[in-house]
Amino acid sequence: MLSRILVAMDDSELAERALAHALDTHPDAEVTVLHVVGVPSMMMGEATSLGLEDDIGEAAAERAREVAAERDREVDTVVGVGHPARNIVERADGYGAVVLGSHGADRSRAVRRFLVGNVAETVVRRAPVPVVVVR
Repeated sequence: MLSRILVAMDDSELAERALAHALDTHPDAEVTVLHVVGVPSMMMGEATSLGLEDDIGEAAAERAREVAAERDREVDTVVGVGHPARNIVERADGYGAVVLGSHGADRSRAVRRFLVGNVAETVVRRAPVPVVVVR
């Protein structure tokens, strides 16, 4: 039985499915939802990018709380900045497992043909803990 699970979440349906899977499969586990915001462009300016990070982080946290509330559960949420796979792998230590969707929100039609997306594949190869990929 896992006591702590890290769930990577973006705006995709598969990420919501991954969170639901983690909550349903491990009802007693402490679940932390990680949403990674890409590195802001130099053109945006620091103040704008910080505001954008806060907005995206709050929207992601709200959606995670909605999915958890449907199951009468609570989740912790954190926001990372940078490359999604790197953030997930760096935070995975200390959790019993990582759960993520097989493809993220920004997948193209060409990427959808593959079984697992680039972020999920990288996390599977590099994470120091077991990884569950939800399709």
